[in-house]
Amino acid sequence: MHIPPYDNANKPIVDAEDALVPLTYFNIVKLTRGEHFDYAVPSYETCVVPATGTVDVDVDGATFPAVGNRGVDVWDGEPEGVYVPVGARVRITCVSEATEVFVAGAKFDQVLEPFDVRGDDIDLVQYGSDDTKTHRKIKHILGQKQHGKVGRLLVSELYTVGQGGWSGFPSHKHDTDRLPDETRHDETYNYRFRPSKGSGMQLLQQEGDAVGEAYHVVDGSTMCLRSGYHPCVVMPGYEMYYFTILGGLGQRSLKQYFQPTHAEQLHTIPGILDMVAKFK
Repeated sequence: MHIPPYDNANKPIVDAEDALVPLTYFNIVKLTRGEHFDYAVPSYETCVVPATGTVDVDVDGATFPAVGNRGVDVWDGEPEGVYVPVGARVRITCVSEATEVFVAGAKFDQVLEPFDVRGDDIDLVQYGSDDTKTHRKIKHILGQKQHGKVGRLLVSELYTVGQGGWSGFPSHKHDTDRLPDETRHDETYNYRFRPSKGSGMQLLQQEGDAVGEAYHVVDGSTMCLRSGYHPCVVMPGYEMYYFTILGGLGQRSLKQYFQPTHAEQLHTIPGILDMVAKFK
Protein backbone atom coordinates (compact mmCIF):
# COMPACT_ATOMS: atom_id res chain seq x y z
CA MET A 1 0.00 0.00 0.00
CA HIS A 2 1.36 3.40 -1.04
CA ILE A 3 0.56 6.40 1.18
CA PRO A 4 1.32 9.66 -0.69
CA PRO A 5 2.98 12.45 1.31
CA TYR A 6 0.60 14.57 3.37
CA ASP A 7 0.57 16.72 6.50
CA ASN A 8 -0.08 14.11 9.18
CA ALA A 9 -0.19 16.80 11.93
CA ASN A 10 2.02 14.60 14.17
CA LYS A 11 -0.52 11.76 14.09
CA PRO A 12 0.61 8.22 13.18
CA ILE A 13 0.88 7.44 9.49
CA VAL A 14 0.88 3.72 10.28
CA ASP A 15 -0.94 3.29 13.57
CA ALA A 16 -0.81 0.40 16.03
CA GLU A 17 -2.69 -2.68 14.83
CA ASP A 18 -2.83 -1.43 11.24
CA ALA A 19 -4.77 -4.04 9.25
CA LEU A 20 -2.11 -4.30 6.54
CA VAL A 21 1.11 -4.21 8.59
CA PRO A 22 0.08 -4.90 12.21
CA LEU A 23 3.67 -5.64 13.27
CA THR A 24 4.93 -2.09 12.54
CA TYR A 25 4.17 1.49 13.63
CA PHE A 26 5.27 4.78 12.04
CA ASN A 27 4.86 8.47 12.84
CA ILE A 28 6.50 11.67 11.62
CA VAL A 29 6.68 14.47 14.19
CA LYS A 30 7.52 18.05 13.19
CA LEU A 31 8.39 20.63 15.85
CA THR A 32 10.03 24.04 16.16
CA ARG A 33 12.35 25.24 18.92
CA GLY A 34 10.82 24.77 22.39
CA GLU A 35 7.85 22.70 21.22
CA HIS A 36 7.38 19.20 22.56
CA PHE A 37 5.45 16.08 21.62
CA ASP A 38 4.31 13.36 24.02
CA TYR A 39 3.42 9.80 23.11
CA ALA A 40 3.08 6.24 24.40
CA VAL A 41 2.27 3.17 22.27
CA PRO A 42 0.95 0.19 24.26
CA SER A 43 2.17 -3.19 22.96
CA TYR A 44 4.83 -1.60 20.71
CA GLU A 45 8.51 -0.86 21.29
CA THR A 46 9.61 2.25 19.39
CA CYS A 47 12.68 4.16 18.27
CA VAL A 48 12.98 7.97 18.01
CA VAL A 49 15.18 9.02 15.06
CA PRO A 50 15.55 12.70 14.09
CA ALA A 51 15.56 13.00 10.30
CA THR A 52 16.68 16.61 10.74
CA GLY A 53 17.39 18.83 13.73
CA THR A 54 18.12 18.03 17.37
CA VAL A 55 15.84 16.92 20.20
CA ASP A 56 15.94 16.03 23.87
CA VAL A 57 14.17 12.74 24.58
CA ASP A 58 12.71 11.79 27.95
CA VAL A 59 11.63 8.16 28.41
CA ASP A 60 9.78 7.61 31.69
CA GLY A 61 12.21 9.99 33.41
CA ALA A 62 15.40 8.76 31.68
CA THR A 63 16.81 11.72 29.76
CA PHE A 64 18.75 11.55 26.49
CA PRO A 65 19.88 15.08 25.55
CA ALA A 66 20.78 16.52 22.13
CA VAL A 67 19.83 13.56 19.93
CA GLY A 68 20.32 14.23 16.23
CA ASN A 69 22.91 16.35 14.46
CA ARG A 70 21.62 16.71 10.92
CA GLY A 71 20.78 19.95 9.20
CA VAL A 72 18.67 20.36 6.09
CA ASP A 73 18.08 16.73 5.10
CA VAL A 74 18.93 13.07 5.77
CA TRP A 75 22.16 13.35 3.74
CA ASP A 76 23.47 16.05 6.10
CA GLY A 77 25.16 13.96 8.81
CA GLU A 78 24.83 10.59 10.51
CA PRO A 79 21.73 9.19 12.24
CA GLU A 80 21.16 8.96 15.98
CA GLY A 81 18.27 7.49 17.92
CA VAL A 82 16.69 6.46 21.21
CA TYR A 83 15.17 3.04 21.88
CA VAL A 84 11.86 3.25 23.77
CA PRO A 85 10.46 0.22 25.65
CA VAL A 86 6.92 -1.04 25.10
CA GLY A 87 4.30 1.42 26.35
CA ALA A 88 6.79 3.90 27.84
CA ARG A 89 5.77 7.57 28.11
CA VAL A 90 7.97 9.72 25.89
CA ARG A 91 8.49 13.47 25.55
CA ILE A 92 10.37 14.77 22.49
CA THR A 93 11.49 18.41 22.84
CA CYS A 94 12.95 20.37 19.93
CA VAL A 95 16.22 22.15 20.86
CA SER A 96 17.17 23.27 17.33
CA GLU A 97 15.35 25.76 15.11
CA ALA A 98 13.19 22.94 13.78
CA THR A 99 13.12 19.16 13.63
CA GLU A 100 11.48 16.34 11.75
CA VAL A 101 11.49 13.13 13.77
CA PHE A 102 10.73 9.59 12.67
CA VAL A 103 9.11 7.33 15.27
CA ALA A 104 9.44 3.66 14.29
CA GLY A 105 7.78 0.79 16.12
CA ALA A 106 7.30 -2.96 16.24
CA LYS A 107 4.82 -5.07 18.16
CA PHE A 108 6.36 -6.77 21.21
CA ASP A 109 5.20 -8.20 24.53
CA GLN A 110 8.08 -7.49 26.93
CA VAL A 111 9.41 -4.31 28.53
CA LEU A 112 13.17 -3.72 28.13
CA GLU A 113 15.45 -0.81 29.05
CA PRO A 114 15.74 2.46 27.09
CA PHE A 115 19.09 3.46 25.54
CA ASP A 116 20.48 5.88 22.98
CA VAL A 117 22.29 5.07 19.73
CA ARG A 118 25.11 7.36 18.61
CA GLY A 119 28.35 7.36 16.64
CA ASP A 120 30.03 3.97 16.80
CA ASP A 121 26.72 2.32 17.77
CA ILE A 122 25.60 2.55 14.12
CA ASP A 123 26.20 -0.53 11.96
CA LEU A 124 27.40 0.55 8.50
CA VAL A 125 27.18 -1.68 5.43
CA GLN A 126 28.04 -0.74 1.86
CA TYR A 127 27.54 -3.18 -0.98
CA GLY A 128 26.80 -3.52 -4.68
CA SER A 129 28.59 -1.69 -7.48
CA ASP A 130 28.08 1.02 -10.04
CA ASP A 131 28.48 -1.60 -12.80
CA THR A 132 25.55 -3.67 -11.48
CA LYS A 133 23.45 -0.54 -10.72
CA THR A 134 23.05 -1.80 -7.13
CA HIS A 135 25.50 0.40 -5.20
CA ARG A 136 24.05 1.39 -1.84
CA LYS A 137 24.84 2.14 1.80
CA ILE A 138 22.88 0.96 4.84
CA LYS A 139 23.03 2.58 8.27
CA HIS A 140 21.54 0.25 10.89
CA ILE A 141 20.28 2.30 13.85
CA LEU A 142 18.79 -0.71 15.61
CA GLY A 143 20.80 -3.47 13.97
CA GLN A 144 23.17 -6.27 14.84
CA LYS A 145 24.98 -4.27 17.54
CA GLN A 146 21.76 -3.85 19.52
CA HIS A 147 20.51 -7.41 19.06
CA GLY A 148 20.45 -8.38 22.75
CA LYS A 149 18.81 -5.10 23.84
CA VAL A 150 15.77 -4.96 21.52
CA GLY A 151 12.73 -7.18 21.09
CA ARG A 152 11.51 -7.45 17.45
CA LEU A 153 12.32 -4.01 15.99
CA LEU A 154 14.85 -3.39 13.21
CA VAL A 155 15.43 0.24 12.11
CA SER A 156 17.74 1.26 9.28
CA GLU A 157 18.42 3.99 6.73
CA LEU A 158 19.15 2.92 3.15
CA TYR A 159 20.85 5.15 0.59
CA THR A 160 21.54 4.70 -3.09
CA VAL A 161 25.19 5.56 -3.79
CA GLY A 162 25.62 7.71 -6.87
CA GLN A 163 22.67 8.55 -9.07
CA GLY A 164 20.09 6.04 -10.19
CA GLY A 165 20.04 2.29 -9.60
CA TRP A 166 18.23 -0.55 -7.87
CA SER A 167 17.64 -1.40 -4.24
CA GLY A 168 16.15 -4.51 -2.67
CA PHE A 169 17.47 -6.59 -5.56
CA PRO A 170 17.61 -9.54 -6.13
CA SER A 171 13.87 -9.54 -5.46
CA HIS A 172 13.11 -10.96 -2.03
CA LYS A 173 10.23 -11.42 0.38
CA HIS A 174 9.69 -12.10 4.09
CA ASP A 175 5.99 -12.79 4.54
CA THR A 176 5.95 -16.34 5.94
CA ASP A 177 7.46 -17.89 9.06
CA ARG A 178 9.16 -21.03 7.69
CA LEU A 179 12.62 -21.34 9.16
CA PRO A 180 15.34 -21.76 8.10
CA ASP A 181 14.29 -20.31 4.74
CA GLU A 182 12.18 -17.26 5.66
CA THR A 183 10.67 -15.19 8.48
CA ARG A 184 7.49 -13.10 8.66
CA HIS A 185 8.45 -9.46 8.97
CA ASP A 186 6.10 -6.58 8.15
CA GLU A 187 7.93 -3.61 6.67
CA THR A 188 7.29 0.14 6.34
CA TYR A 189 9.35 2.57 4.25
CA ASN A 190 9.49 6.37 4.05
CA TYR A 191 11.30 7.74 0.98
CA ARG A 192 13.34 10.87 0.38
CA PHE A 193 15.08 12.01 -2.82
CA ARG A 194 18.00 14.32 -3.61
CA PRO A 195 17.16 16.64 -5.29
CA SER A 196 13.71 16.43 -3.73
CA LYS A 197 11.91 16.59 -7.10
CA GLY A 198 13.26 13.11 -7.85
CA SER A 199 11.19 9.96 -7.68
CA GLY A 200 11.31 6.20 -8.09
CA MET A 201 9.27 3.06 -8.47
CA GLN A 202 8.41 0.50 -5.81
CA LEU A 203 7.60 -2.87 -7.37
CA LEU A 204 5.50 -5.54 -5.70
CA GLN A 205 4.95 -9.08 -7.00
CA GLN A 206 3.07 -11.70 -5.05
CA GLU A 207 4.25 -15.29 -4.87
CA GLY A 208 2.85 -17.24 -7.82
CA ASP A 209 1.79 -14.18 -9.84
CA ALA A 210 3.28 -13.77 -13.30
CA VAL A 211 3.12 -9.97 -13.07
CA GLY A 212 3.02 -7.51 -10.21
CA GLU A 213 2.27 -3.87 -9.44
CA ALA A 214 4.34 -0.68 -9.61
CA TYR A 215 3.93 2.35 -7.33
CA HIS A 216 5.32 5.77 -8.18
CA VAL A 217 7.04 6.98 -4.98
CA VAL A 218 8.06 10.59 -4.40
CA ASP A 219 9.75 12.59 -1.65
CA GLY A 220 7.79 11.81 1.53
CA SER A 221 5.96 8.72 0.24
CA THR A 222 5.32 5.88 2.70
CA MET A 223 5.03 2.26 1.60
CA CYS A 224 3.54 -0.56 3.70
CA LEU A 225 4.74 -4.02 2.70
CA ARG A 226 3.02 -7.07 4.13
CA SER A 227 3.76 -9.68 1.45
CA GLY A 228 5.43 -10.25 -1.90
CA TYR A 229 8.74 -9.54 -3.61
CA HIS A 230 9.56 -5.83 -3.41
CA PRO A 231 12.59 -4.31 -5.18
CA CYS A 232 12.65 -0.56 -5.93
CA VAL A 233 14.51 1.74 -8.29
CA VAL A 234 15.35 5.45 -8.49
CA MET A 235 15.41 7.41 -11.75
CA PRO A 236 18.81 8.42 -13.21
CA GLY A 237 20.21 11.72 -11.93
CA TYR A 238 18.77 11.37 -8.40
CA GLU A 239 19.69 9.76 -5.10
CA MET A 240 17.13 7.83 -3.06
CA TYR A 241 16.89 7.30 0.70
CA TYR A 242 14.38 5.23 2.58
CA PHE A 243 13.80 4.90 6.29
CA THR A 244 13.11 1.24 6.99
CA ILE A 245 11.07 -0.31 9.81
CA LEU A 246 10.90 -4.09 10.20
CA GLY A 247 8.80 -5.88 12.80
CA GLY A 248 9.12 -9.63 13.20
CA LEU A 249 6.35 -12.05 14.11
CA GLY A 250 8.37 -14.84 15.73
CA GLN A 251 11.89 -13.42 16.02
CA ARG A 252 13.91 -10.26 15.49
CA SER A 253 16.46 -11.56 12.96
CA LEU A 254 15.29 -11.20 9.36
CA LYS A 255 15.56 -14.14 6.99
CA GLN A 256 14.90 -13.04 3.42
CA TYR A 257 13.73 -15.45 0.73
CA PHE A 258 15.10 -14.52 -2.68
CA GLN A 259 12.91 -15.02 -5.71
CA PRO A 260 14.21 -18.16 -7.45
CA THR A 261 13.92 -16.47 -10.85
CA HIS A 262 16.64 -13.98 -9.89
CA ALA A 263 18.50 -15.72 -7.06
CA GLU A 264 21.61 -16.32 -9.18
CA GLN A 265 22.18 -12.54 -9.07
CA LEU A 266 23.31 -12.97 -5.45
CA HIS A 267 26.63 -14.08 -6.90
CA THR A 268 27.03 -11.00 -9.14
CA ILE A 269 26.52 -8.22 -6.57
CA PRO A 270 29.61 -7.51 -4.40
CA GLY A 271 29.06 -7.65 -0.64
CA ILE A 272 25.36 -8.55 -0.72
CA LEU A 273 25.73 -11.60 1.52
CA ASP A 274 27.32 -9.41 4.21
CA MET A 275 24.31 -7.08 3.89
CA VAL A 276 21.93 -10.01 4.41
CA ALA A 277 23.80 -11.11 7.54
CA LYS A 278 23.44 -7.66 9.18
CA PHE A 279 19.63 -7.74 9.43
CA LYS A 280 19.55 -9.38 12.85
